[in-house]
Amino acid sequence: MAAENEGKTEDPTEKKKSKSREKGQVARSKELATFLQLLGAAIFFLLWGDFIAEGMYKVMKKGLTFEQEDAFDPSRMFIRLEGLLEPIIVPLLAFAVVMLLIGVLSSIVVGGYNFSMQAAAPKFNKLNPLSGLKRMFGPQGLVELVKSLAKFAVIVIAAYVLLGIYFDQLMHINIEQIPNNIKTALEIIVWIFIWLAFSLIIVAIIDVPYQLHKHTDSLKMTKQEVKDEHKNAEGDPVIKGKIRQKMFQASQRRMMSEVPKADVVVTNPTHYAVALKYDTTKSAAPILLAKGGDEVARHIRDIAEAHDIPILCSPMLARSIYHTTEIDSEIPEKLFSAVAQILAYVFQLKEYQKGKAKRPKEPKATSLPIPPEVRY
Repeated sequence: MAAENEGKTEDPTEKKKSKSREKGQVARSKELATFLQLLGAAIFFLLWGDFIAEGMYKVMKKGLTFEQEDAFDPSRMFIRLEGLLEPIIVPLLAFAVVMLLIGVLSSIVVGGYNFSMQAAAPKFNKLNPLSGLKRMFGPQGLVELVKSLAKFAVIVIAAYVLLGIYFDQLMHINIEQIPNNIKTALEIIVWIFIWLAFSLIIVAIIDVPYQLHKHTDSLKMTKQEVKDEHKNAEGDPVIKGKIRQKMFQASQRRMMSEVPKADVVVTNPTHYAVALKYDTTKSAAPILLAKGGDEVARHIRDIAEAHDIPILCSPMLARSIYHTTEIDSEIPEKLFSAVAQILAYVFQLKEYQKGKAKRPKEPKATSLPIPPEVRY
C-alpha cells in the first residue's frame, strides 16, 4: 500500500470519490456487519424465543410419538411428516426476514447505500492464482489475519467467562421438565449469544475507523492528478484564454459593425469613445451601440469619421456613459438631460446640412447637466 500510494499526498476530490462509488469502491466494515447481525439474531431469540421453544416442543412431541403400526409401515412416514414442521414455520420465516433486513442495513452503515453494475460484473483477473497469493500474503492479508486472531481470542475469552457464569444453570437443565428445560436452555444460549456478540464490538470499533482510513488512503491523488482533473473539469487555462480572446474579438467586431448606425459619438477626446443611437420607435431612451477605451476608442472614432457621424468632445459625459451603461442598453435616467442636449444639437446639425435650418450652436461640455453620483 505504501508503494502504491507513493507521491499521493492530496485528499481525493469529489469527482474521484464519485467515480469510486460508480465502481462500487466504498468503505465497508465486515466486522461491524457481523456484530450487528449476531446481535440482531440474539435479540430476536430473546424476544421470541418462547414461541420457538414451544414450536420445537410440538415438533419433537409429534415426531417422537407414534403407534406400533407406524414403525412397520414405511408409507406411514410420509403421512406423519405432513404438517410436522407447521408449528415452527412462522417463527423461522420471521427470523429469516429479520436477518435479511439486518443484513442489508448492517452492510450500509459504513459507506452508505451504493449499487454498481461495474462491481457486479465478473473480474477474471481475480481468478489468477498469483494475484490471490499476493493478496493472501500482502499487507491486506496480514491485517485480515490479525483481525481473525483477535476475533478468535476475544470469543474464546468471552466464552470461557460466560460458561463459568452459567455453568450451574446448565447443569440443572436435565432435571427440569419438558418444555421448561427447552425454554431455559434457549434462554441461556441466547444470553451467551448476546454477550459473545457484544464482545465483537471491540473488533468492530477498531475496524470501522481503519476501513474508513484505508478507503480514503486508497483514493489519495498526486498533485499532478489533482491539477489534471481540475484542468479537465474547468478546461485548459491556455485554451480558455484563447476562447475568451476569440469571443472578445467577435464581440468587438459585432460592436464595431453597429457604429455606422449611431447618431453621434461622444469622446474623451482620446481615452474614451461611446456611440449613441436614438430611435423613438424602438426604445424610450438613447441606446449605447458601442464603447471603448484607448485603441478601441480610436477605432470607433475612425469608423465614425468614415461614415460622417458627428463626433463631439465631452470628457465627463463620455466617461459617465462608458462606466454606467452596457452595450445595447439604454442610458441611465440621470444622463437623459445631458444626452438630450447632445442629440438635439446633432439633429439640428443634420437639418442645417440639408439647408433646412440655421447652424446650431454646439453645447459646451462643461455646461452639460451631469449629476455628481454618475461622474467619473
